[in-house]
Amino acid sequence: MRRLFGGRSKPPLLRRATAADAPGVAALHAQSFAHPWAPMTVEAMLADRAVTAHVAELRGFAGGIAGFVLARLAADEAEILSVAVAEDHRGAGLARRLMEPTLDALTLKRAARVFLEVEAGNAPAIALYRRLGFETVGTRRGYYRAASGPPRDALTMALDLRRRAPAPPVLLG
Repeated sequence: MRRLFGGRSKPPLLRRATAADAPGVAALHAQSFAHPWAPMTVEAMLADRAVTAHVAELRGFAGGIAGFVLARLAADEAEILSVAVAEDHRGAGLARRLMEPTLDALTLKRAARVFLEVEAGNAPAIALYRRLGFETVGTRRGYYRAASGPPRDALTMALDLRRRAPAPPVLLG
């Protein structure tokens, strides 16, 4: 949806996620992935002090959440648990705008490296992660199980946060 940042639509409000966002995050996760998380699962993640989460909120958009990123810190390593952008809002840079403050927050929490898995055939996501500095460090055969069809491979990607320059400031509510 190219009119997201131009035309009549207002840009989304990027902010830290709260427990009140759990239903909207769970709904978007269900639209985006074959094995959705329940709202209670998302709420528990958002309450976890080790989890860093950001959402893109759009007033008037179903569920209010047009995108999200959830990451978990363990010692000096972090994992991106999930990234999703509503289908109508893909291609407008929203995932990158959500990832940058998430990576900055993980850096401030002293994470040295961050890992993620991405479906090997998801070219737009892989391109985004590479632009952010992630490198492929492995492959997980048959990692993603679809509702139908054969399992799909995942690429494991990593980013050394010690080498990453912080993104320009983003106003988060």
